[in-house]
Amino acid sequence: MTERGPSLSAEHGRSAVQARALLRGALAAGLGLGSVGVLVVVLWISSPDPDSGPGEAFHAAAGLWLLAHGAELIRTDTLTGAPAPVGVVPLLLTVLPVWLVHRAARDVLEPREERGAPSAGGAFALVAGGYLLVGAAVALYARGSSLSARPLSLLFPAVLVVAGAAAAGVWTASGRPLGPPPSWAPVRLHEAMARSRFARRTEAVGRSAAAGVAVLLGGGALVAATALVFHAEPVQGSFLRLSDDWAGRCAVLLLALALVPNAAVWGAAYGLGPGVALGTASTATPLAFTGRPSLPDFPLLAALPAQGSGTPLNWAAAAVPVAAAVTVAWFTVRRAAPAHGEREEAWSLRETALTTALAAAGCGLGAALLAGAAGGPLGTHALARFGPVWWLTGAAALVWTAALAVPLALLLRAWRLRGRTPDEQQGAEGAGAGGTDEAGKPGDAAAREPWKGAWRRWWPRRGPRPEEPGADEAPVSVPSPAGPVGSRQADADDGFEAYDFLPTDPWHAKAPAMDSAPAAPAADSTPASGPAEPLGPAGPQDATP
Repeated sequence: MTERGPSLSAEHGRSAVQARALLRGALAAGLGLGSVGVLVVVLWISSPDPDSGPGEAFHAAAGLWLLAHGAELIRTDTLTGAPAPVGVVPLLLTVLPVWLVHRAARDVLEPREERGAPSAGGAFALVAGGYLLVGAAVALYARGSSLSARPLSLLFPAVLVVAGAAAAGVWTASGRPLGPPPSWAPVRLHEAMARSRFARRTEAVGRSAAAGVAVLLGGGALVAATALVFHAEPVQGSFLRLSDDWAGRCAVLLLALALVPNAAVWGAAYGLGPGVALGTASTATPLAFTGRPSLPDFPLLAALPAQGSGTPLNWAAAAVPVAAAVTVAWFTVRRAAPAHGEREEAWSLRETALTTALAAAGCGLGAALLAGAAGGPLGTHALARFGPVWWLTGAAALVWTAALAVPLALLLRAWRLRGRTPDEQQGAEGAGAGGTDEAGKPGDAAAREPWKGAWRRWWPRRGPRPEEPGADEAPVSVPSPAGPVGSRQADADDGFEAYDFLPTDPWHAKAPAMDSAPAAPAADSTPASGPAEPLGPAGPQDATP
């Protein structure tokens, strides 16, 4: 359905294109809502003793769909009767609506033969508008049920999530360009973004930061999986206690799977040092598990470490940020100092350090966003704060990656540039003037071998390297019998001017020694005024007009 899109009339005007973009956004919202609704209804049908009718099942599906966008729900059917917030978003459930919005905005901008395509701004506004119209209707439907959305959370972050996914789809369809900065930005920023170097540096920062965040998530997932293995018995006991029938256990298993990305973020925050807040009075960190946690009975929470001081096994979680820092440094150095066969230009120490620091800042920002999305309140008192603290997690990720990645990137750059490059060889030759040459002999290397300077000046990348055979053999220049015209023609064929590396004395003085039988001048080559003036390499010597 998303590939074909809704069918419209044969009119290919502007209104038809805009209507199609609007319907595409509404269709993306309907598909996401339908997927969640089918899952909830199947679980309700398979339950042996449901405590509500189909209306409550549909309301629960609507609430879960709003929760997937980051909206905070209010649960009214509590034991005490007081409404309790539910702000922990299952991140795996968020993947479906985000992907649908992204794909809808991307496909709208793909022009086809039978229709046109709106502008980038129009596609963003129409797709996001169609999606939000369906979202507003769902929020009104879920209002007053046992799982209703908090109104302010519908604006932030739910609307922001939809707008961000639509903007990412438009950016992808446009070729992922780095657009110009706003008009109020400084002129120097406009000039910097106009250069191709800015695009390369920005791409390197983005790739390194994304790789660091991915390693943090992978390491956090490994920490969570290790904890589940070490606490397999309490995890199994919690899973069996929550429900007695297979339908309820399937629902618990699906909820646990939807929270697996959250567990990976929790593991990353645990390895970074700030740890995970288990309520307002308890925190679990690698150094210690303090306070009295107020935990609900759930399999993933049964894998938490025991209370008290941490052991060396807990401290081993610090390998996660170390691996992220190494990844950031490696991805940066791959662009800063590429391999010799792929090298165009090695970055300076300052550029390498600055790019690595910016990538570390991007890694910290990504960790903070993920930590903020993976946590939230589960109650009003003891569970008002549950999960990692976003600003502490982001700051810890920034400190770890910046402190380790910047010096490591500089060391890796020095290691990859340990062999001399052509530019470094040219600089060594220039520095040898008036000092010592590569063999350690005093003298002016550039004066003894002037052809090297011209060769490097015309072909700085294609010249022979010093270690290649024949690199130190100067080319022999044989004068042409045709005189200066023939020399100029030969130089034009070679593509460079060879007179820069000829000896300073005129070549015509050595001509009898080099040519045993010089060619006789033509009959009409001597002017009537007298004998011809000898010609030097660049033309007549002291010629009078």
